[in-house]
Order: sequence, then C-alpha cells, then structure tokens
Amino acid sequence: MVTDSSIKQLVKILIGAAWIDGRIQQEEREYLHRVAKQSGVADDPEIQPLLYELRSVSPDECYGWVQEYLGDRSSEEDYQRLIDAISALIYSDGDVATEEAKLLTRLQLLDPASTAQKGSPNAVLKTIQKLYQRWLDRQA
Repeated sequence: MVTDSSIKQLVKILIGAAWIDGRIQQEEREYLHRVAKQSGVADDPEIQPLLYELRSVSPDECYGWVQEYLGDRSSEEDYQRLIDAISALIYSDGDVATEEAKLLTRLQLLDPASTAQKGSPNAVLKTIQKLYQRWLDRQA
C-alpha cells in the first residue's frame, strides 16, 4: 500500500542515492525535482533541504532510509517500486558510479522474492544486468 509517508520516504531515498557517489549530477538533480513535484512532496519541510542540496546525505543515512522503507517484512511491490525508482535515478545520467553499483548490489540482497543464494556474485550480476537492460529499453 502506498501512503504519503512511504512516498516521502522513497523520495528521501532517491535523494540519498543521488548523493551516494559524493555529488549530485545535473541529470539526477532534474530527475529528483521532477519526481518530488509529481509526488507532491517538493514543498515538504523535511524534503526541501535535501532536494535543494542545503545538506548532503551520507551513504549510511541513505541505507538507513532504505531499511526503514522496506522494514522487516517488505512486500515484493514495495521492493520493486524502490528498485525501479533508484534504477531510473542512477541511469538518468548515463553513468553508473562504483558506489551506485554497490547500492544496487545491497538492494538485491534485500529482495524478498529472491530465492537465489544471498550474496551470490552471479545473482548480483544478473540483477545489475537486468536493471541496465531496463534502462536501455527506456532509452529506445
């Protein structure tokens, strides 16, 4: 179930994901502003300082928000919404930084539907390949 607080949490995660490599790229910035506006949280007092880069977000803070968002019993729908949103953000600038790839890898380990061995390098590689293919399909 999508609630206002989960939408706000998702936007915070996206902002944190944009900061994961230490700086927000112009394409990521545009994507974040568009998503925040479409989601109706662009004027939220908690989102504004993050959205307008008045403060940075540490990787640990971002990972904490991911854990809060997914909780102990995340649904496949929540997980898929998160992975799709983060993938769109990461691929918005056409470049995947090492830190962004690590984020995708950590997210793959949180997949509630994963039947693959947790941490399997092949499973992680397949997930990244699938995400990249989705991005390529969107570009066509």
